[in-house]
Amino acid sequence: MNAIPLQLSGNPRKTTTIRPLGAVDISTLRAAVLVIPEDIWDAENASKPNRFEALGDTRHIVFRFIDSPRDWRHSHDRPAWSGWRGVLEPVLAQAVRDYGYARGVFPRVMLARMPPGGVIHPHIDANPAAKWPHKIHVPVTTNLDVASFFGGAQHYFAPGEAVEVNNLGPHGVRNAGDTDRIHLIFEYYDADQPDPDWLEPLLLSGMGR
Repeated sequence: MNAIPLQLSGNPRKTTTIRPLGAVDISTLRAAVLVIPEDIWDAENASKPNRFEALGDTRHIVFRFIDSPRDWRHSHDRPAWSGWRGVLEPVLAQAVRDYGYARGVFPRVMLARMPPGGVIHPHIDANPAAKWPHKIHVPVTTNLDVASFFGGAQHYFAPGEAVEVNNLGPHGVRNAGDTDRIHLIFEYYDADQPDPDWLEPLLLSGMGR
């Protein structure tokens, strides 16, 4: 008898469209990002763990990442985290203040740099570890010709305005402007929230690797 596939439902606390989270102070972060040398962008991008065809020419500096695509509860610091922690943590804290989680965790934290003309093709974040945490963007630099598609609609995300996005539905980005679009992108979840009923069977079965 064939096993019945697990239904990996998303966290009911996640937005199904977008959720504006308000303004955050990105002045220190922006100043630090703008002086990152090109060779650092290249080196960090070459070693990044998030390699997906849909991301196109977007480069990343990954500070924290999950240990497995099946489980968001276990993550690790990457080498760049120690030098950037003091700059990033105040921004992360401001962005998630409205959630009110006593034990909030950031399993993935990264900078994403999309060049002029860049495209992130429509996709969904399909791995099981993406289904539970909130997915949050804080624009650092952008332009009016950057179009983000979430929840079946086109959006413009202004610098310093944090927003949770729906990563479980089709989404993508197009930079039709002449400047880079750089976002701080991270995930966030409540360590006190009960795990979904599908997680243990998933891990025992080895599905979602």
